Amino acid sequence: MRALLDEGVRRFEAAGLSYGHGTTNALDEAAWLVLRGVGLPPHELNAHLDEPLDDARYEAARKLIAQRIRTRKPAAYLLHEAWLGPHRFYVDERVIVPRSFIAEFFKQTTGDRPLLSIPGTGHNRGLSPTRILDLCTGSGCLAILAALAFPEARVDAVDLSPGALEVARRNVDDYGLAGRIELVRSDLFSALEGRTYDLILSNPPYVKAASMRTLPQEYRREPEMALASGRDGLDHTRTILAEAPRFLAKKGLLVVEIGHNRTALERSYPELAFRWPRTSAGPGFVFTLRRESLGK
Repeated sequence: MRALLDEGVRRFEAAGLSYGHGTTNALDEAAWLVLRGVGLPPHELNAHLDEPLDDARYEAARKLIAQRIRTRKPAAYLLHEAWLGPHRFYVDERVIVPRSFIAEFFKQTTGDRPLLSIPGTGHNRGLSPTRILDLCTGSGCLAILAALAFPEARVDAVDLSPGALEVARRNVDDYGLAGRIELVRSDLFSALEGRTYDLILSNPPYVKAASMRTLPQEYRREPEMALASGRDGLDHTRTILAEAPRFLAKKGLLVVEIGHNRTALERSYPELAFRWPRTSAGPGFVFTLRRESLGK
């Protein structure tokens, strides 16, 4: 297997592939494809690195390496799986590949149950929501993590794309959460009139127009409607900020991911006291706001 992995890394680097859909480099991408190609779990490389491969498994893994180069599809699409921590989700090209920093706030505790913890904000203290909204749910990953974190809560998972909701349905069913997660087709809040939530999560589209024009091929494989958000990348976030007060409970919390748009956001809303929790990439990629901070 070691020789096959080395071959994959060499070919990926020579092809100039782009990453960011579950891995950040050629080695990790090749390891993921090789392990899955030979039928092994994606996190068990070292234990099997020097195992011999029969012809069938060798060719299956080599085929995936070739597909990755030829199609420029992220490995997640070739394997129909994406991982957020220990949690696996089905994905295909109807949804973006899950990679939200918000998922980092769901910390694993005992058993399979995570716990929401938002570092540097104090928002993890006393938070026990019973009604949760995941806007722009895509594959349903954040809605599922929220439902696992708060077993007494009901979750609305919203997306405008029928295809995305079909993918989300598959994941919700896989986790046995159909009784607690309601999938709703809606353009942000448009179909949610009269509902209120203790916690609203959103990883909305936030790529600005100039960046959309220069995206690597791997990102162009994802649905454009799940990425593009106007000239400055904040069209969807503006709508969320304008409408969230009507849907947040009195002590509700809003958590939104915005990519690299912090400066533009703070210039547009100097009156809002955004909090910027730490993520693996540092602060500035996700903001939180309490209902009382939004006014109106």
